[in-house]
Amino acid sequence: MNDLIVQNARIAGWNGPTDLIVRDGAVASIVPSGADTGASSSATSPAASLDAGGRWVMPGLWDAHVHFSQWVVRRQRVDLAPAESAAHAVAIMRDALAARSDDVLIGYGFRDGLWPDAPTRAALDEIAPERPVILISGDLHCGWLNTAAAARLGVHALPDDGMLRETEWIGTLDRLDADHQPSLEAYRETAAAAAARGVVGIVEFENADNASLWPARVDAGVTSLRVETSVWPDRLDEVIARGLRTGDRLEASGIITMGRLKIVVDGSLNTRTAYCWDPYPGVAATSAHPCGMLSVAPEEVEELLVRARAAGIAPAVHAIGDRANTAVLDAFERLGIAGTIEHAQLVSRGDFERFGRLGLTASVQPEHAMDDRDVADRYWEGRTDRAFAFQSLHAAGATLALGSDAPVAPLDPWLAISAAVSRRRDGREAWHPAERLGADVAVAASTRGASVSPGAVADLVIVDADPTTVDADGLRDMPVAATLLGGTPTWNTL
Repeated sequence: MNDLIVQNARIAGWNGPTDLIVRDGAVASIVPSGADTGASSSATSPAASLDAGGRWVMPGLWDAHVHFSQWVVRRQRVDLAPAESAAHAVAIMRDALAARSDDVLIGYGFRDGLWPDAPTRAALDEIAPERPVILISGDLHCGWLNTAAAARLGVHALPDDGMLRETEWIGTLDRLDADHQPSLEAYRETAAAAAARGVVGIVEFENADNASLWPARVDAGVTSLRVETSVWPDRLDEVIARGLRTGDRLEASGIITMGRLKIVVDGSLNTRTAYCWDPYPGVAATSAHPCGMLSVAPEEVEELLVRARAAGIAPAVHAIGDRANTAVLDAFERLGIAGTIEHAQLVSRGDFERFGRLGLTASVQPEHAMDDRDVADRYWEGRTDRAFAFQSLHAAGATLALGSDAPVAPLDPWLAISAAVSRRRDGREAWHPAERLGADVAVAASTRGASVSPGAVADLVIVDADPTTVDADGLRDMPVAATLLGGTPTWNTL
């Protein structure tokens, strides 16, 4: 393999401009610019070069929580993010019905937590009595269907509000996705777009046969990203039968590896199904789930953790509400198993220290704090000082991993870093500023603590400025000049 020289680069911890020599996918050496690099320069095998022009070279970025197929297909769906009410969402879909010929019209991105009115099945039936219409919430935890869509997807006894939530909805979404798969070209384009933002790897939490699908995508040319796959409980037996363990390569290049068992124990804030100690304001006391929903019983969680551990598969457990986080921490502590807690959005004060003591990773999505601050102030009133509490988790010794939960937030780690260090957006004041992270901590949590040093894998990104010195707005718009995956450019404007 030919050498690659990255010239005139600035690296944290190094004085003056440097040249990086990349060989066989790793950083071979770093020397002052202009020094003898010792890199190959024969006529038959000349060293390629990139002139960084004084820009900063840093470790490549990871998104620690992605639903990649949902992110790919989002652009094909009607955008419901602007909807300020149920009536507004219906109007958006009515306009799309007239403009689009989709057999099944699908919208994505509504957030009804602060709507002044409520969804109804009748409202969708009125605009589309025979054509299936489906609205997917921005958090992916509920769907709003008309009668025709319910019939198409085999949903029986659709409620009067047309809403399916949590387990019933997730199964319905799986059937929907099976019938509406993005093209491989769409996967390639989406992976390339992530690379253009400095992303070298993602953790894939799509509920799919990831251990088979991702190697096939690599064979078809989706090669811009490293991917750690996951397995959900309904496919755990298949993965165990194949002998796959966390960290195993799943194809020849090694960019796709086996990841973790994903267990979803509760719902979400926007759907008011995150499992909390206190009831949600405005939810009737007669509701079956005034405090949210526990999707998987504690004893079942423990059984899954034990089975996975015996098979060499590490766990990743979704817990958003404080009561769900307590239950998951209890399970990890009783079994002596380490793993990741995905989201950890609301945590009881007495539980923070357990993240560090138990050696857990808190996989968090800082942009969610910006999206959800108003709905949290309403439904977690009096508790938001421990919501999205990134600094408290860090201070307690948790390992932090930043992600997007794309498509819930965009697959762009710069947005996560900005939200983590500022806790503000759109000109608003910082929300609970005591929970801001230091820029160095946020960058480390987006790069897996990697460094640019001899011997390190050459997953690198070249940017215009040192991200630890850039303000929140500058981070959101950080220009990325080049991205290298194992020393091979996946994005390059130099």
